[in-house]
Amino acid sequence: MAETESATGGAAARGGRWAPGTPILWRYRENAGERFHICRPVTVVRDTPDLLAVWMAPGTEVVRPVLADGTPLHREPLRTRYTKPRAVRRDHWFGTGVLKLARPGEPWSVWLFWEPGWRFKNWYVNLEQPLERWSEGVDSQDHFLDIAVAPDRSWRWLDEDEFAEAQAAGLMGAEQARAVREAGARAVERIAAWEAPFNGGWPEWRPDPGWPIPVLPGDWDRTGVRVGGG
Repeated sequence: MAETESATGGAAARGGRWAPGTPILWRYRENAGERFHICRPVTVVRDTPDLLAVWMAPGTEVVRPVLADGTPLHREPLRTRYTKPRAVRRDHWFGTGVLKLARPGEPWSVWLFWEPGWRFKNWYVNLEQPLERWSEGVDSQDHFLDIAVAPDRSWRWLDEDEFAEAQAAGLMGAEQARAVREAGARAVERIAAWEAPFNGGWPEWRPDPGWPIPVLPGDWDRTGVRVGGG
């Protein structure tokens, strides 16, 4: 990734914006910790003062959390999912790609999913810490609770059981849980009003066929130099 690091780092270090087609890393820190346990190489679609849009292509090599014995998290019963020791594993993103949209300072990002053949499936509001920009990408921390938005604009809460269990396991205090619920309520208001980014025509967007799949670097969890700009 040496040839891309200078390009992304230079733009970020100058307080500038990443150009379309630039590869960056989209990472999440573990809850109640500082280590990174999720890393997804993505390609910048748009980077303006109002919006960061990135594309995660099918087949992208990623880092995901697993239990210490290698068991995928979704296979572990919920009551022990957040208490057993964990590790990370390099894996690949299978299925169709994901378009991620984030507005500066907002405690969520909005993801778009498609079925094979580019049939739009749904929007997904991932409640999380506002993104922090660094020289090679953006970092956040997931807040468990999510919202699914159908093409007809109807919506429903997702992962409320995980949200409750994370609190029971001590990964999220009562004050933070209230803040996450309030953020979700604001996101629902945005959905009801069909405001940005939902009204931007993104379901019709398609990636540049010339974009290569970004490479997952060996030092994917390195500490980056924070930069401003949201």
